[in-house]
Amino acid sequence: MARIVLGLGSSHSPQLSTPPEMWPLHGERDKRNPHLLDTDGKHVSYDELLAKADPALAKEITPEKWQARYAACQKGIAQLAETLARVAPDIAVIIGDDQEELFHEDNMPAVLVYWGESIANDPRRYMESVSPAMRAAAWAYGEEKTYPVVSDLGKHLIESLIDQGFDVAHSRLVKPGQGMGHAFSFVYGRLMNGKTLPMVPIMLNTYYPPNQPTPKRCYDLGRALRHAIEAWNADARVAVIGSGGLSHFVIDEELDQQVIKALQSKDAEAVYALPRHRLNSGTSEIRNWIATAGAVEHLPMTLIDYVPCYRSPAGTGCAMGFAQWC
Repeated sequence: MARIVLGLGSSHSPQLSTPPEMWPLHGERDKRNPHLLDTDGKHVSYDELLAKADPALAKEITPEKWQARYAACQKGIAQLAETLARVAPDIAVIIGDDQEELFHEDNMPAVLVYWGESIANDPRRYMESVSPAMRAAAWAYGEEKTYPVVSDLGKHLIESLIDQGFDVAHSRLVKPGQGMGHAFSFVYGRLMNGKTLPMVPIMLNTYYPPNQPTPKRCYDLGRALRHAIEAWNADARVAVIGSGGLSHFVIDEELDQQVIKALQSKDAEAVYALPRHRLNSGTSEIRNWIATAGAVEHLPMTLIDYVPCYRSPAGTGCAMGFAQWC
């Protein structure tokens, strides 16, 4: 039977793959970002954030701090890549969110398992961004190619999750001109180091109300996913990889530490109690970590690093997290 031998959690922000001298360009983008939320989960403008920001944040956006945090992030990514290569699983089940790359307001599934024979990736779409900082990060999101999907496992997961009370959506193809979202392509571009590990993509609607799964639903989904994988009649070693997070586009270190503590201690009740009103916008991707943690609950978690990468005096940026379960 199949077994889960590894779990990984990694941020996938373009900021990770942009030289630190370009981080101010991401900060400029934040000034026009319509998805900024304060630490109470309320929509705010950049100017409103700046007006109430701690003046001490100015010390967090120096070239020296940016270089040190960039280096720490590259070390964290390298550690995850080394662990993935050392453990050498046969299959990766990747849990990520779709940011209107495949799904839009005409159909936005809360949970979807993709089980086609393959899925395309087209990182060229990042080159269409008007932001030089985004274009500079395009290299991190894999090659323009078709990646293999373990269709049999995908079908089994759908059937098992349905049996366990999760009414998951499914897909077997993508439309011409579309490709997998950056949550998935980042794993190939930065964690697999050129290796093409067969995968099953599981897509959560973390971003878009009103049908975002709750923290409880995500953790329980992970647990059900483990049961499904271990019931698959194949001699396969499986890695479960959560892609995204942590808090952004406004960094919330207190929330991040609350999440990390709950996951490290395997405290399901603490996970269930995480404040949903603060799990929106980019911070919503914490759900991908929660589902992953549920799936690898039997393995000890090691936090490799937590790096709050501020990029403006208003407190915007992305808190980067890197963790492994093995």
